[in-house]
Amino acid sequence: MIALVRRPATSLADGMVTFIERSPIDLELALRQWAAYVAVLQQSGWQIVEVPPDDALPDSVFVEDTVVMFGDVAVLTNPNRPQRHPEIRDTATVVESLGIPLLRLEDPAAMDGGDVLKVGRTVYVGLTASTNQAAADQLTQWLTPRGWTVVAIPLTKALHLKSAVTALPDGTIIGYLPLVDEVERYPTFLAMPEEGGSHVVVIGENAIVMSSDAPESAALLRDRGIDVTEVDIGEFTKLEGCVTCLSVRIREAVPSL
Repeated sequence: MIALVRRPATSLADGMVTFIERSPIDLELALRQWAAYVAVLQQSGWQIVEVPPDDALPDSVFVEDTVVMFGDVAVLTNPNRPQRHPEIRDTATVVESLGIPLLRLEDPAAMDGGDVLKVGRTVYVGLTASTNQAAADQLTQWLTPRGWTVVAIPLTKALHLKSAVTALPDGTIIGYLPLVDEVERYPTFLAMPEEGGSHVVVIGENAIVMSSDAPESAALLRDRGIDVTEVDIGEFTKLEGCVTCLSVRIREAVPSL
């Protein structure tokens, strides 16, 4: 199991925000929070692989937006913001060095990885300001023969699909209702009492990581028998980030390792 991460750039405070007002960023605190997040992954058995940092790329810590894993194949995204394209090239170099086959989204398809939620063999693709129908169509063309089903979900209330919904280890989709469009599209849904409670990263068979700013949600999930680790990512939420944004989990065997 590999976790792909990228250290925050010194220009982090210049990262883009869309749905919230800009707040001052404490870079030193952000670096400590990032290191603690990475440590949790490492302690849970994930091998950490870093994309080299680049201080000219303020959003690059959100490495999830650059690549999505589908089994043993990686799909490089195609952000509609040109200033993020160097992030894709950097991620591609590292993924290729691991021996993982790459597929590359091409124009007119536009996509951020934060708009892709995998639940079993279903791939939910959020249609947002960052991700369009052409991207969902390209994914359908590639993934259907590989046994995946792609479902496009319009999203209007959050930056990315995984800003609104993620999934528990058993496949239950969770979300914060004020941010969720078309909740009836999900076969199972559990409403969370806090926005931060809707973002989880599955790190083990019954283990997740979530933000420490959602204690009621953490208690609810522990009552369901889930092993919950809470991390402080407050500096990244100021840039519309969440726990999913800060890593890409590669679960399939990597040929070069």
